[in-house]
Amino acid sequence: MSTERRVTSAAIRTRKGRPFPVITAYDAPFARCVEAAGIDVVIVGDSLGMVVLGHASTAPVDLVDMQRHAAAVARATKRMHLIVDMPFGSYETSGADAVAAAVSLVKLGGASSVKLEGGTRAASRIAAIVAAGIPVCAHIGVLPQTAGIDAGFRRRADRETLLADARAVEAAGAFAVVLEMVEARVAGEITAACSIPTIGIGSGLNCDAQVLVLHDVLGLYPEAPPFAKRYAELGRVATDALRAYADDVREAAFPPRSDANGRNVEGEGTYTIGGIA
Repeated sequence: MSTERRVTSAAIRTRKGRPFPVITAYDAPFARCVEAAGIDVVIVGDSLGMVVLGHASTAPVDLVDMQRHAAAVARATKRMHLIVDMPFGSYETSGADAVAAAVSLVKLGGASSVKLEGGTRAASRIAAIVAAGIPVCAHIGVLPQTAGIDAGFRRRADRETLLADARAVEAAGAFAVVLEMVEARVAGEITAACSIPTIGIGSGLNCDAQVLVLHDVLGLYPEAPPFAKRYAELGRVATDALRAYADDVREAAFPPRSDANGRNVEGEGTYTIGGIA
């Protein structure tokens, strides 16, 4: 049995002032890649609604979706801290409902902590979940779950409101806060004003950490946001590989009937699927 322990929320809090990477992951294969790359904080985001499930927004994502994808990431990793998004509708109605949803993400999804959107208006929910013993990462600035029906996806620069939101979630017990699409100067002020790490996405260099969607980093999603950097073009590589496979099948070049020595290779030996016998 492995003796490795997952990075804790307390350990992440001590990283204040030291830049560190955060990434999204939604499944076992990519989670293994993330951990092998030395990234030890992952957000299992409800962005999986668009990135993985093909929805137009995060709104259709439910607790079962988050439990299933978080559990896949948890099973594939050993040290990573899993921040799991609480989907829209799972925490708004009451503190009791918020705690129940957070507990389910820990018990069924393997969450190390949970994340919910909102500043001052979400502070009571954060406090309730923290009081139940579950660490919480807050999320302010652009709030994707309600942006489409509220303020939209415009960059936020309302300094006083954002500072009040940041102070409220810190006071409620959050160990970190995501700043999404916050004007860089304001994000810097929030970072300086808070004792907890800020995790920026599209909010400039002044945050303590940065997070990007894995599929944007790898060039797998066709419509990356303007603040994302594509470090590879795996979508193109995958398409080329699939085209080569299809051509081989059409030309009867796959599967091979014999190896270089003329021995039949079809049906020989044992095999595994996804590394599982």
